[in-house]
Amino acid sequence: MTVIKSIAEKGPIAEAEALNDRLAGLDLAGRLSLVAGLGGRVVFTTSLGIEDQVITAEIGTHRLPIDVATLQTGRLFAETLALIEETESQYDIKIQRYEPEKADIDAYAAQYGLNGFYESVEARHACCGVRKLKPLARALEGAAIWITGLRRGQSANRAETPFAEYDAERHLLKVNPLADWDLEAIKAFVSANGVPVNPLHARGYPSIGCEPCTRAIKPGEPERAGRWWWEQDETRECGLHVAEEAAAVAAV
Repeated sequence: MTVIKSIAEKGPIAEAEALNDRLAGLDLAGRLSLVAGLGGRVVFTTSLGIEDQVITAEIGTHRLPIDVATLQTGRLFAETLALIEETESQYDIKIQRYEPEKADIDAYAAQYGLNGFYESVEARHACCGVRKLKPLARALEGAAIWITGLRRGQSANRAETPFAEYDAERHLLKVNPLADWDLEAIKAFVSANGVPVNPLHARGYPSIGCEPCTRAIKPGEPERAGRWWWEQDETRECGLHVAEEAAAVAAV
């Protein structure tokens, strides 16, 4: 039974809950293999962070029928861009790049200034909307399942991350196969399997986004403390995993 037919018969929330229970008892390779076999287009979106590299390694090693995509925002670190090509070469896969539209960037700059995201939360969310959320919408067109690298240990805001959930705004199943992995398990997998990672991790960047919006963290700070560090909201996000932001993009 395909995932699309199953959702139609059981209902999306019930299907997500059932899948969540099935994924809980599997290892990472088993989780990805199960999801890849459910039917419909499966898309994994990677930021090239260390956890995402673990998922990409498993997809490439096991030749799973999962599309790998990244949001090439136009403001990424040079190290991140180089890692895209290194990863493609090592695993013989194609990472599909989704870029923002020039017209959207021009409109943003006209309203806020190119680096206006430093001036207000509104401007920062608008920048993420243009450079991340709208390209993500294109990456997920026609997808039945969206795989992410979300982990419960990344931040307090992600502490309850399930293995599977229904994304009502995007009308698809969202799967987080590393939800229960901690950073030490991630690092151990990378070391044991020779997974290429961003050299910025070794320089104090556990979470890496756009260059102007990411700094190294200080000892004792949470993993994502270096993202949009000038804002005071401890639960700050770019909007990729926030329902209200997704709904806003869908409305546009």
